[in-house]
Amino acid sequence: MNLDEYRSAARVWLAANADRTDDAREFMARLYDAGYSGITWPKRWGGQGLTQAEERAFAAEARHYALPTYIFSIGLGMCGPTLLDRGTDAQRERFVRPLLRGEEVWCQLFSEPGAGSDVASLQTRAVRDGDGWVVNGQKVWTSVAQHADWGLLLTRTDVDVPKHKGLTMFVVDMHHPGVTVRPLKDMTGRSHFNEIFFDDVTIPDEHRVGEVNDGWGVAVTTLLHERLSISAGVGMGGGADWLARLREAVDTGDPLVRDQLVELHIRSRALSLFNQRLSQETRAGLFPGARGSAAKLLLAELTLYTADLATSLVGPESVVDEELSHAISLAPAMALGGGTNEIMRNIIGERVLNLPPEPRVDKTVPFKDLKVGTQQ
Repeated sequence: MNLDEYRSAARVWLAANADRTDDAREFMARLYDAGYSGITWPKRWGGQGLTQAEERAFAAEARHYALPTYIFSIGLGMCGPTLLDRGTDAQRERFVRPLLRGEEVWCQLFSEPGAGSDVASLQTRAVRDGDGWVVNGQKVWTSVAQHADWGLLLTRTDVDVPKHKGLTMFVVDMHHPGVTVRPLKDMTGRSHFNEIFFDDVTIPDEHRVGEVNDGWGVAVTTLLHERLSISAGVGMGGGADWLARLREAVDTGDPLVRDQLVELHIRSRALSLFNQRLSQETRAGLFPGARGSAAKLLLAELTLYTADLATSLVGPESVVDEELSHAISLAPAMALGGGTNEIMRNIIGERVLNLPPEPRVDKTVPFKDLKVGTQQ
């Protein structure tokens, strides 16, 4: 079918299914069976094998609904794409289709109490044990871990080399004995994040993603998809949702208010177009690299701008408006999650603008000789 027919069919399907009361997993199964999950993912691994045009067409129709897909966002935006790029055929065969159908939920296990923006300082250890590995350590700020069946886990496997060279990535069973998930309540009163403890958790070697001690290279792939996913998730539709909500809440007859709403629209649209370009390049095999950090930074700044605008235009009533107050309280997190704004600017400066990097003394020092995080 042509693109107009595809979009029309998606509109009809969403009208009939988006507001049904099934749980998230049931909805994802119906979404997949209808052909709207993994729209651009390869058919070989369970995707639809279509183009960005179809994906954008569906997204344009879906933004009118509050689809129950949040718990799958990490798997769809970060873990699944990493397995497609860096996993084995056996891993793709085992994990990708259940992820797309909502049968299994995924989380990403990178950050630690002593390794946030500097992820390479992580200390969770994976030690060889026969044909497998034994993992001990802690992760934190992990979204949807309380719902997850599987996680993409970055560990340290060699302390005798510099910190970036001794990491290995694994797929970990979140229901395995020894995995403890503890939700963390934030200022919104909800538990978006979790801390996770690993106590003698065994992982088979066939669940290793990439080569031993090449985990940083795999993590860079994940982080690229993370930043593109985060920026596209709001940049493609969230700005429009904010705009519609503010139009309902403020006096659009005031020319100054209209100017501010126009500015919001321009910023949101610019980010949307930038994301479309990066996504098209990625599907064509041209990875945008550090420009993904630029998209993520633009989104964080847009989110903070929008929250400030909502607060100033709506005033004290924004506190009692449940939808607005929740979104405003979440806005500062966008400048932290997926890498802080400061880290994004460093990456852009060094890798996009080719500015001289800040002096670093830890790139050639064995990890065991560094004093980082909680290591003594």
